[in-house]
Amino acid sequence: MTPFENYFHAIMRQGEHEARQDHSATLEAHHLLLAIAAHEGTPAHRLLAEVGLDRRGVREALDREFEHSLNAVGISAADYHLPPSAGSPKSPALGASAKLALERGFTAVRTKDLDSTSVLAGILRAQAGTVPRALALAGVDREALLSRLQPA
Repeated sequence: MTPFENYFHAIMRQGEHEARQDHSATLEAHHLLLAIAAHEGTPAHRLLAEVGLDRRGVREALDREFEHSLNAVGISAADYHLPPSAGSPKSPALGASAKLALERGFTAVRTKDLDSTSVLAGILRAQAGTVPRALALAGVDREALLSRLQPA
């Protein structure tokens, strides 16, 4: 396997792990972002870490987004113990946001040029959804981060 294929396999496995930890039946873009942030030593990981988004930082941003979304409909997470959703013991299915992120990341470059930043770019190109809201709440300029991934 190529280095990218090894990397992709590793983040997909970690993304599945993140989805199971969330008791989610689907692997979504935010699970892939957690996986990228956890996979140290890659350009994508370094870029995220430079803006305070190591795995813990991403998790905190996602938790803030969840609380913010609940507050928007008048529910306070602090007032309730929310049970986890009933996730499946089998591997989570690939969710719509992850499919779109991968499609955006893979179609933007030639196959021979795929690297760790390709998947991250696909995630960051989302205009709406959990990841853009979480990054905005964390004070991360998604467009500026994305521009750092673009070749000069």
